[in-house]
Order: sequence, then structure tokens, then C-alpha cells
Amino acid sequence: MLRDIALTCLAVMAIGLSYGAVAVTSGFPLWVPAAQSVLVLAGASEFLFIGIVAAGGSPLAAALAGLLVNARHLPYGLALPPGVTGRGWRRLAGTHVMNDESVVFALAQDDPPGQRAAYGACGLGVLICWPGGAILGALIGSAVHNTSTFGLDAMFPAVILALVVPDLRDRVTLRAALAGAVIALIATPFLPAGLPVLLALAAVFLLARAPDAAGAADAAGAADAAGAADTAGAADTAGAADTAGAADTAGAGREAGQHPAPAPSGTALSGTVPSRTAP
Repeated sequence: MLRDIALTCLAVMAIGLSYGAVAVTSGFPLWVPAAQSVLVLAGASEFLFIGIVAAGGSPLAAALAGLLVNARHLPYGLALPPGVTGRGWRRLAGTHVMNDESVVFALAQDDPPGQRAAYGACGLGVLICWPGGAILGALIGSAVHNTSTFGLDAMFPAVILALVVPDLRDRVTLRAALAGAVIALIATPFLPAGLPVLLALAAVFLLARAPDAAGAADAAGAADAAGAADTAGAADTAGAADTAGAADTAGAGREAGQHPAPAPSGTALSGTVPSRTAP
């Protein structure tokens, strides 16, 4: 797990290099990508903000667009088990490092301690690597004017795809993922950037049926097991009753053999009383 987290953080840092360079070459001072990378800590929203403002859009509209893109964190928070992001005041810091990678790694673990460890390690790694890459990219932005020629923007979706591929072995999850992809592809020509991905979340409702079906199967299995147990118990009871009856009959037979029944009253027993002879 630690190796996968390290590789993911390196990919995040590479994308941060591209982000910092794009921000500086678009006319922003170095402190803008540096501050956003620490305070916002959401690459898609930061890229969107830089692109909208650089194209002449309003910073307020860019910020609202970034909030809309980050709305995907709402289902992220609902999907995480309680306590993964921390408790009390620590929960504020835990939610700040919530991102695609930390949520994926946390949900891949089976037990709560492992989920907390994976979430914290990945969240902290991204918190270090993303700003570090953004600042470094901003510093070298004057030398590398077109970072898209290096293909750094393809690393992030490639890493996310590599993380979710193992879960696609489940047929229900695969069906939901394909439905979400189809929704996003259909909506892309008609909606602004970021909205097709949010609309694709409607495919999550396909996963809602899976627990119900599993619960019905478990209930049916439990009913069958209970019925089998009742049948076995009835058979055991009947067998025990038959065994007890046989034991009682055998015992009665032995007692009858050991204690013969007395003779009827008034009946002489031959040879038991000696006769007396007259003198």
C-alpha cells in the first residue's frame, strides 16, 4: 500500500509542476499557485480557476465553478466510514486533505485502522507533493512554456484509472462505472467543463441496489439454514424419543425376569409342606 501511495504522490507532484508552470505563463504571480495549492488543495478546481481568469472571466465566477467541481467531495464524505477523517477538531484537518486518491486508498482497506492509516498517509503525501510541485513548476515556468508537450496532464487520469481497475472486477461496480462514463460522454458536448463528471454520479444509484440484493440473499440463506436446523432438531428429538422408549421397554423386561410374579392365593405348592404319619 505504501508503495502505491508513494507512486501516486509522485504523479500528483508531476501534475503540480504543470499547474505551476501554466499559472505563471498565464500571467499570475508565483504566490497565486502557491497559495491555492495549499489552501484549496484541489487540482481540478485550481486548473479551472486559472483557465477562466486567464481567459478574461471573473474571479468570482471562477471560484464558483471551482466549488461546483469540488461538489464531488459530498459523496466522498458520505462514502467514508465514520472516524476515517478524524474526530473533534482533527476532523477539520482530515477533511482538508480529502481528495480522489486518499478516498480511493481508504475505501480499498478492509478494517477501520487500515482505512485511517491509508487516508492519512495519502492525504499527507498529497498535501506535501501538490504544493511542492506547484511551486517548483512556477519557478521553472519561464523555461518551460508549454508543459502539455510532456504529457504531464495525462498522468493524473492514468493513476486514477489504475486505482479503480481492481474494483471493476465486480459486475455491479463495472455496470455503474460504464453507465457513468456513458452519461459523461453524452453530456460533454452540451455542458460546461466539470458538469458532465458531476452528472455521471447519477450512476451511483445502480450500486444502491446491490446491498438490497445481498441482504435478500442473506435473509433467504438464513431462512434456509433455520429450516434445516429445525428439521434436524425435530429428527433428533424423534430419535431421542425412540431410543428412550426402547430403553424403557428393555428395562421393564429385565425387571420382570429378576422378580417373578407371586402365585395366586389359595393355591398349594406341591412338596413344600412335609406330611405327618399316624403312629
